[in-house]
Amino acid sequence: MRTGTLWEATTAPSPPFGPASGHLEADVAIVGGGFLGLSAALALAEAGVAVTLLEAGEIGAGASGQNAGFVVPHFSRADPATLHAALPGAHAEALLSLVSRGGDLVFALAGRLGLGRDAQQTGWLQPAHSAAAAEAIRRRVALWQERGRPVRFLSREDIAARTGMAVYHGALEDSSGGAVNPLALARGMARLAAQAGAAIHVASPVASVRREGGGFRLDTGRAHVRAERVLVATNAASAGAARGLGRTVVPLTVYQIATEPMAPAVVERIAPRRQPVSDTRVNIFTYRLDARDRLISGGMALVPLAAEGRMARRIAARLAAELELPGVPRVDFAWRGTAAMTRDALPALVEHAPGLFGAVGCNGRGVGFTTSFGRALGEWLAAGADPRAAPLPTVPERPVPLRGLARLAPSAVLLKGILADRRAMRQG
Repeated sequence: MRTGTLWEATTAPSPPFGPASGHLEADVAIVGGGFLGLSAALALAEAGVAVTLLEAGEIGAGASGQNAGFVVPHFSRADPATLHAALPGAHAEALLSLVSRGGDLVFALAGRLGLGRDAQQTGWLQPAHSAAAAEAIRRRVALWQERGRPVRFLSREDIAARTGMAVYHGALEDSSGGAVNPLALARGMARLAAQAGAAIHVASPVASVRREGGGFRLDTGRAHVRAERVLVATNAASAGAARGLGRTVVPLTVYQIATEPMAPAVVERIAPRRQPVSDTRVNIFTYRLDARDRLISGGMALVPLAAEGRMARRIAARLAAELELPGVPRVDFAWRGTAAMTRDALPALVEHAPGLFGAVGCNGRGVGFTTSFGRALGEWLAAGADPRAAPLPTVPERPVPLRGLARLAPSAVLLKGILADRRAMRQG
């Protein structure tokens, strides 16, 4: 078993970007070289705006290159009904539009980049683990269909044929979803942004952002960047310029594995249409295939201490049990990533100061939504960043209370959820 992501071992090298140095000028500075920051930089550069992106490590070194590559054009817990209950009508509609177009935007970019089998828009499946979950999915499907989304409900016979699993009561299918090599996508987006005129700098951690004159000064140690407007897109990071944004979310560690390639007969049984699967359990069961038919899956640890090896074995054993594989598959790669979880499970556009914004909150749906959100933010910043015209309503910086203790909450929620999942499936 190799540590490090599958993507690092199988993806073409990043374009040769270097660190920022000296004095630099930009209309907009972006802190963070993940999907959100890169998508915003690409939109700004294509609009003719002078944009400089500063990444602390390498492109895709954070969550954007460490996830499993599911492209899911839905929120983890919200749907049209819950969004309209939580937000004013116009803001709810804007957010629904952003999440709805995430899949198509990702695969349009993948087409421009020629990713081939590393990006497959085969659709996404969300099977229901209980009769109650199936009814909830039926209602959700109806709401999305009213909006013209390519979503439908699958019967329990249909989902059994798609997954080889007889435990499900039905499923949501969204044909605009799929799977992608996330690191190839991130590196490709950086290349497109640079070709459009964006200045991309790696190994450039931003230690501070402060007001200077009518704009802002960003300091990296080797360089200082002067910009009129700033977008911080650093996921759950909490050091340097990311500190204020990082305090508004709870980091969630997710462990991922990629197995040995599956035999053709297994592939035909568990994924005849190569559709990625994420079910409705709290202890969510997920799987997808990569271009070489490796199974990719992940999970959370109840005790997230020295958990890499333990979780790799546990995830592989769960794949074998759930999918009725001939044996526990060999784990070829094991790694972990971090998701930024907001208190309401919705994304946030934080206004740290006039002209200084932070965007965060993929809540486990990063690839599609952050790409869409980043493009909308780039277009908004290019137009002058009027808060009244923002893609989401801007909110003040609100740190999570007792954030140190809050980081323990996911383990408690997971334990409670595992027990609830078992009860629901026994009843089913």
